[in-house]
Amino acid sequence: MSNRPRRQWRTSAPKQMRARQLRQDQTETEALLWEQLRGRRLDGWKFRRQHPVDRFIVDFYCAEQRLVIEVDGSIHTEAEQAAYDVERSLLLQAAGYRLLRFSNEQVCHEMPMVLHTIRATLATGE
Repeated sequence: MSNRPRRQWRTSAPKQMRARQLRQDQTETEALLWEQLRGRRLDGWKFRRQHPVDRFIVDFYCAEQRLVIEVDGSIHTEAEQAAYDVERSLLLQAAGYRLLRFSNEQVCHEMPMVLHTIRATLATGE
């Protein structure tokens, strides 16, 4: 057992409540991907869903690999939302997180490719 102290991240109560609400109200597409990731089903990696990371709440997060996975619905094609997504992605990457984005269509119709991409990213550990 390691003697290193365990990091404890503080998240504001409102952000915790918002994350909990998002978990309860997950989209059908998020539920499809969660079924593949939950309970260490993907090669033993632990994922959290609707998890606070930095100042954001991300769809899925693997802390061990600092990997963020986002599932984007049709709203993400709108100019304002797309600009916000780019800014958010840059901030997360600048903070040392790796980021994968998949569209709803990819998750619904190309799940093997989605899982292959996640596995390949986890395998690189970069």
